[in-house]
Amino acid sequence: MAAKNFTTTNAGAPVASDEHSRSVGPDGPVVLHDVYLVEKLAQFNRERVPERVVHAKGGGAFGELVVTEDMSKYTKAALFQKGVRTPMLQRFSSVAGELGSPDTWRDVRGFALKFYTTEGNYDLVGNNTPVFFIRDGIKFPDFIRSQKRLPGSHLRDADMQWDFWTLSPESAHQVTYLMGDRGLPSSWRHLNGYSSHTYQWINAAGERVWVKYHFHNQQGEQNISGDVAAQIAGTDADYYLRDLYEAIERGDFPRWKVSVQIMPYEDAKTYRFNPFDLTKIWPHADYPLIPVGEYVLNRNPENYFAQIEQAAFAPSNLVPGVDVSPDKMLLARVFSYADAHRYRIGPNYNELPVNRPVSEVHSYAKDGPMRHGFAAHTQPVYAPNSFAGPKADPALASEGRGWETDGEFVRSAYTLRSDDDDFGQAGTLIRKVFTQEQRDRLVDTLVGQYNALTVDAIKERFIWYWTSIDQATGDLISARVVKRAAE
Repeated sequence: MAAKNFTTTNAGAPVASDEHSRSVGPDGPVVLHDVYLVEKLAQFNRERVPERVVHAKGGGAFGELVVTEDMSKYTKAALFQKGVRTPMLQRFSSVAGELGSPDTWRDVRGFALKFYTTEGNYDLVGNNTPVFFIRDGIKFPDFIRSQKRLPGSHLRDADMQWDFWTLSPESAHQVTYLMGDRGLPSSWRHLNGYSSHTYQWINAAGERVWVKYHFHNQQGEQNISGDVAAQIAGTDADYYLRDLYEAIERGDFPRWKVSVQIMPYEDAKTYRFNPFDLTKIWPHADYPLIPVGEYVLNRNPENYFAQIEQAAFAPSNLVPGVDVSPDKMLLARVFSYADAHRYRIGPNYNELPVNRPVSEVHSYAKDGPMRHGFAAHTQPVYAPNSFAGPKADPALASEGRGWETDGEFVRSAYTLRSDDDDFGQAGTLIRKVFTQEQRDRLVDTLVGQYNALTVDAIKERFIWYWTSIDQATGDLISARVVKRAAE
């Protein structure tokens, strides 16, 4: 007869009761040496890690990337070679909302991908928009704080949000996306994703190109109205999370086509605007989409906390054949994300199963909280050494050059080029990409945003901001708010 599976302590010892504390008699005080009681309460007090400062609310699933096209001309990265299948994890999220916030608040959606490649983990951290609010990482904490809560009332505040945006004109392109239909997707399954950042690809011959990633969902892009979003927020705060989980459970696996834009290395030096500016797109007429393959999400997490909440995505996780670019936001994130994981989860976060690479790890990292992998006592823990410890790959030394630069140390924006401005691409988005119905909904949304403002100076800048983006849009907003004030 098989032994019964008794409840145990975390150390594996069986416990006498799941329901009753040890006490001095049935009616007496509880004793401190009830080790199981103390263990349960202490574990409970610590069962949450700090939530992410940004992208706190989210969900995800596991899947597989299949490369169907020959990318060897552009990159030697193993995962991008034709026919290669790579297991992966995706996490979707909201930017500003905390854990527990409604999924359907108007917000940018995070689009983070982790590929478990044969050469190590490769992570991409993007969004459902191809641009971002700012172009320099030094402004990132300020931007996020402007979207969060006031220190006194602990309330979110329209004045604070629009004060930052209207004082930061580079936000115009992203804010136009956010205030348009894409700010309210119908589900995570029905949104597109973008690397937004520019990366480098390096082929086997050492030739370099610049690359942007695009992920187009095969379910069809779908969005919802503000009224529907508000109704869902009041009835099902986890609407997106539920939708993704239930779709995968019933076998309706969501898919995305993977494409890239490729810019020849030398083009970046003379292109009409700075191609590393995160607030701008590369026009497809100049750099058309090149198909790469497809990925599918086909497996739900077995434990949300272990596999999604503790999943750690970092743009510093690169593989041979892929490198960063002079994108100032990307360079800041290369430090910031991994540092956030060390604080939030611990310095050995990469040892957790969800973050552990499938390739062998030969690292000289040593000790720290939660270190459970260990080396034999004879293995060296330093380099260089005389005891057959792992050595760096000299073939990768030249790949780390990245790009050439001969400038002085300065604190300034990118050097301006002929087509560098903050409002041009945002205006093109409204006039050339949005339909008339989308423009009408944009104006409705913006009138609502204006009416939430209380500071006259911010109201004035709000009108200036949208008139600078598109004169007709600014005029419509002005007419609507003046009419309302007169009523």
